[in-house]
Amino acid sequence: MKKFILDLFTAYDGGAEGASGVLLNTNVTTANDLTVEMKTYYSDYLIDLAEPELIHDQFGQKHPIPRNGGKTIEFRQYDPLPELTTPLTEGVTPDGQSLRVTKLEATVSQYGGYVTLSDMLLLTAIDNNLVWATKLIASQAGRTSDTITREVINAGTNVQYGAGTKTSRASLAYTNATTNDNITVAAVKRAVRTLEAQDAPKINGYYVGIIHPFVKYDLMNDPEWKYPHQYVDTANIYQNEIGEIAGVRFVQNTRAKKWAAAGANNADVYSTLIIGDDAYGVTEVTGGGLQHIVKQLGSGGTSDPLNQRATVGWKLTKTAKILVQQYMVRVETTATP
Repeated sequence: MKKFILDLFTAYDGGAEGASGVLLNTNVTTANDLTVEMKTYYSDYLIDLAEPELIHDQFGQKHPIPRNGGKTIEFRQYDPLPELTTPLTEGVTPDGQSLRVTKLEATVSQYGGYVTLSDMLLLTAIDNNLVWATKLIASQAGRTSDTITREVINAGTNVQYGAGTKTSRASLAYTNATTNDNITVAAVKRAVRTLEAQDAPKINGYYVGIIHPFVKYDLMNDPEWKYPHQYVDTANIYQNEIGEIAGVRFVQNTRAKKWAAAGANNADVYSTLIIGDDAYGVTEVTGGGLQHIVKQLGSGGTSDPLNQRATVGWKLTKTAKILVQQYMVRVETTATP
């Protein structure tokens, strides 16, 4: 099994371009009129609310973001040593061996957004708008982070189309309930066979799958399907875990990758990721990657001379990287409409 050692993972303070449709927060100072306790409370609240959105981060290697060291993460991949089947010669020291190392790098980027709260809103509104703004931006931050990881890991090269009989996404078709390329237990077992043949390590004794609700519908009616209480202590189930089949524990996500009308007859095509341990790495949100930024009324200086605006925002330092292509299979299928 290949191993990875984290050599350098650093945050950077420069502004990268944000994701499409995400406003960048260019005001990066912290308001000094909030107490330390309030800052900590709202920051923790934002992270707690953002984390349930991070389905695609759930099974990646997590790495914190230390300060002041650049903006590159470097993984080192060590090739396994060969078997030594030749007996030693008595009294003769054998030749030594050398390690073969491959360097894998990724660059972190920043993403962020904010909402503006007017003085009149804060003065007259019945609801606590700071709390509500924090809830909304936490959801936005979590979904943004999840999508960034999703796009990276769905670009893997280890792909299975349907049950393995089709050769491209465009060839997948849904005609009716009996003629289609929907997911099947056979398709899952084929993906598991691929991972096992590559000696992909399991996670707590299973591979894990990220599955869209439409795809789940076609799989969970099979008699082999087991619900979490049938195979695992329900106190230790994964976030959004729905069941197990063929040695794969599945978690459901409405943001699982979908290619609209990409198959034959304009069929939608869905990704189901079957993942082994150490397949990919991500930044750790609680390790410094996600910040909550509140600017109170009066903190804007001459840009807000009448103290009319407050803002609530978030900033995320993020990257994701596939570490071993062979430890992950993307199963592309159609689904029952």
